[in-house]
Amino acid sequence: MPTPDRYLTVAEVADSARRLVSRFPGTGRLRRIGTSRAGRPILMLSVGHGPHHVLVVARPHPDEPVGGTTAIALAELVASATPAPGGGRPAGATDPSLVTWDIVLCLDPDGAALSEGIEEATATTGHSLADYYRAAYRPVAAEQPEWAPIESRHLPESQALFDVVDELRPLLQCSLHSVEAGGSWVQLTRPLPQLVTPFAKSAASLDIPLQHGTFDALYWENPGPGVYVLPPPESTARLAAGSENIGASTWCAPARYGGVTAIVEVPMWATDLADDPSPHPEAGSVLHDLAGLVRDGGRQVTAVLDKARPFLPAPEDSAPRRVLEWMAGGLYDLVADSWAPLARQAADGGPPGLTRAQVCALDVVARRQPLRAAGLLLRLLEAAKDPAAPGLRHGLDELFTAWATDFELALRLRRVPVHRQVAHQTHTVLAAAESALAALR
Repeated sequence: MPTPDRYLTVAEVADSARRLVSRFPGTGRLRRIGTSRAGRPILMLSVGHGPHHVLVVARPHPDEPVGGTTAIALAELVASATPAPGGGRPAGATDPSLVTWDIVLCLDPDGAALSEGIEEATATTGHSLADYYRAAYRPVAAEQPEWAPIESRHLPESQALFDVVDELRPLLQCSLHSVEAGGSWVQLTRPLPQLVTPFAKSAASLDIPLQHGTFDALYWENPGPGVYVLPPPESTARLAAGSENIGASTWCAPARYGGVTAIVEVPMWATDLADDPSPHPEAGSVLHDLAGLVRDGGRQVTAVLDKARPFLPAPEDSAPRRVLEWMAGGLYDLVADSWAPLARQAADGGPPGLTRAQVCALDVVARRQPLRAAGLLLRLLEAAKDPAAPGLRHGLDELFTAWATDFELALRLRRVPVHRQVAHQTHTVLAAAESALAALR
């Protein structure tokens, strides 16, 4: 089981799954569903024997470590579910005769290996946002298993998940994500009406703000606070660049069999600004400033990268280098440019106006882009043997530290204990499963 204030590593998650199978013979099964690009196993833990399948996907992004810890918490809860009063079976989603829980323990083990140390870097209240970005690694879009099919990239990790969906035909898929800063939210591929209330109650009980408006779903259908429903493919109500072909992603695969997907986000550091739905009085000017923040930070990191390129590993040999080149090749401008229509609309006073929470969500994106890049470049510079590397690293480290400190102060961030993140994600997944089952009745 997870310790109160630290995420489990990939190895610890796998070990916990093996112990669970030993403790609950016949109830839990562990199998390999695929192999990563680097030859690492992709493992799935199944608990229960019911005809309805709930597929849970942990660690789809390697810089979002909460999912593995939640995966084990869910498996423990289902495997040890106590009988209902009178000796009957557990009710609903935790009934092993009704539901089989199929839990992919880590979808991107190669990426997780490049984020090694992130668990320790975020382990206690003494660690900061800067510690997180120094350890975090996030692949280019074409190397993210859930997203790669949108980029027309065929990854074995993506195929393993598609194959499981085709085999199990889950009524529900839950993808376990986290965000560095902000509030909690859920994105759905179709409505789950009975999820809204328990999701809000769980967040309130754990002092986790809900994200009233998020950077990639500002104008999606919003049936309740922090709950967003993917618009149909022909809709123009999409903000995130590159989401036009989202139907090709693994998120939408269960729809072929009538299933629904819930992407469950919890914050590592929370800000109460995420929970403020009041109109922002200066949204236009703030968005203009945030676009400048992305561009300026990106230019400063790229200037260091330009000087370091001669002695850094080649992109084909280094995943972090590929990320840096991808970001330097236009990602900063792509992000900033995507906000220009919103800024003009807000400046003109046109409807719908942006709220403080929506602006907060964009603020998080603006600040994290240069930090992600700087954190990766600092790691490469630290490993470099060239005599120019220490000087470049020192200058970049000063920028990086200032950016991270300003991020924490500007958004008044507070760390969410790991056990609260796990509890909220667990509650949300169970509520989503109950809602999906209710739709069958």
